[in-house]
Amino acid sequence: MAADIAVDRAIEKAEYEELAAFRYLLRKFLHFSETAVRDAGMTLHQHEALLAIRGFPERDYVTMGELAERLQVRHNAAVGLVDRLAVEGLVERRAANADRRQVHVALTARGSERLERLAAVHREELQSIGPRLHAQLGRLIKMHRA
Repeated sequence: MAADIAVDRAIEKAEYEELAAFRYLLRKFLHFSETAVRDAGMTLHQHEALLAIRGFPERDYVTMGELAERLQVRHNAAVGLVDRLAVEGLVERRAANADRRQVHVALTARGSERLERLAAVHREELQSIGPRLHAQLGRLIKMHRA
């Protein structure tokens, strides 16, 4: 765990300032995201699930286990979330062809449309804040290597 990491050198005031500035920019983006998601009538977990499904490498579906891993939640929490998303018409379950016991979760057209709108506003915000985040992270990395 992070608390068990030994400090190999004293951390200077400037490094704390850079770390605080980076965390501030992250919080600003996360606050923006929370507000945008809420305004779209969704919860953060619902948005994260849609994004995890759509963004899964090389496929347009996930298994429940993969979704739980991507969201860092327990399997039963992922099942409950998928249940709520299915009721909203945002995802659908499909039995896997190879193993009918396995369930694939995919976005519906409605889920894709909702995610597309949210992705567009997030992209716009990242174009605004991204260069500052990148620069701030670069300064932190440079300080850490010193």
